[in-house]
Amino acid sequence: MTAVPPWDAFTAAEAEVRAMVADPRWQGLSVPDRAHVLAVRILVTPAGDRWLFGAHARWHLHDPADGRWHLAPPPRGTRARQVGHPAGVLPDSVVPPGHDFHAEPGSTQSFVGPDVPAHLTEQVRQLVRGAGLKSELDYPLTAFGEIFASDVPSTVAAVWGTVMWCAYAPAFDGNERLITVFGEYLRRSLPGDEWVRWLPAPPLLNLVTLVAERLRAGQPRAALRLAAIMADTAQILLLDTRFRPRALALLTMVEPILRRPGLDDLHEDDEAVRRAWLERCPARLCRALHVETDSEAHFSHALYDLVEALSFVPDPRRAAAGFLADLSDSKGALPGRLDHRLRLAYEELRLAGRTGTSAAESTEPEGFPVRTGGVSTAPAPVLEVAPPDRGSAAAVLGAAYATGLAWGRLTGAKVPERGLAGQAALVRRMVHERDDNHTGLT
Repeated sequence: MTAVPPWDAFTAAEAEVRAMVADPRWQGLSVPDRAHVLAVRILVTPAGDRWLFGAHARWHLHDPADGRWHLAPPPRGTRARQVGHPAGVLPDSVVPPGHDFHAEPGSTQSFVGPDVPAHLTEQVRQLVRGAGLKSELDYPLTAFGEIFASDVPSTVAAVWGTVMWCAYAPAFDGNERLITVFGEYLRRSLPGDEWVRWLPAPPLLNLVTLVAERLRAGQPRAALRLAAIMADTAQILLLDTRFRPRALALLTMVEPILRRPGLDDLHEDDEAVRRAWLERCPARLCRALHVETDSEAHFSHALYDLVEALSFVPDPRRAAAGFLADLSDSKGALPGRLDHRLRLAYEELRLAGRTGTSAAESTEPEGFPVRTGGVSTAPAPVLEVAPPDRGSAAAVLGAAYATGLAWGRLTGAKVPERGLAGQAALVRRMVHERDDNHTGLT
């Protein structure tokens, strides 16, 4: 007889809200009416925390100090009861409009651990091979100049830019085949070391510039070719859930150009074209575009992913605080963006002088701690996590790196080229097991 999983208040409440939002009548309700039916389904734990399953099909935790609701994964398995809550004090931002429940599920895994599927890599290789045959005179490099040599055609950059923009967390095994495909075109070695390439996430504007510059130069066919390369690359990337949400979003932005050449001709500058691309993306994919449209929300969702990826540890928030401790926060802006439970864990580390750590200059080229007289000079990670399997480790690493990139996007803080301390420590747990054939992604 199949074992029945134990009843969980959070799982039950989530299922109930999902059913309500999926009901066609939800669209006919006013925002206050939606808030009312959500408010009566708020859960409270013995610790006094109030939880609401709401916008973006995610949980929100009420901060008793200031009344804000923070995106935060719940403590599943914890005893909780349903309580009433004044619907009028629920902000509109936590009330789901409906389309936000249709977001494409993706994976938080990095590309350290589970490899990119071989058939995907081979298709990208063929695209790059064809793109590399184009002339740089017809396709000048107008973006990604820090990555590629000046004589590389922008067709190659269009493939690269699409891969990097679509990646949830562009941290790759140092010898990941998808990255080595571009080796002959690179201007210099990629940031990172032998084990991991900690790559920057390019803005959508870089991709837009490749196309818009050709339009301004009076080369509409070249512009169309670049857009087609981006679409072809995104179509291939749909095969891997670490790329899929943003790949879908990018397809919705560039495919109209292919069906209606000249669609973007009237826009005056690159930023105007970028806005036109973003406006073409349907609302159901809006979370994939937070990286472009809402840096605050993007950071909050990445942090949610990080805490959720750490669900295997007894105290996920304390573990997440350990990764947050690596971030540069000279202005003290981070604590105010955390839910009160996570903020408490982070403040404990700050008071102990264990925040603001970095692995920037603490590792040798092969990625291990520098040792002087047999003693490691690398800063000790705040908390060593031990994921139960490769997939879990890749999910934590990806979410942690995505959080670091999101923080940089929000504040201008730089991510060290050799990664942050907690992430580097996690890599050392995985490094001798890389290069496998695992393709199952969480």
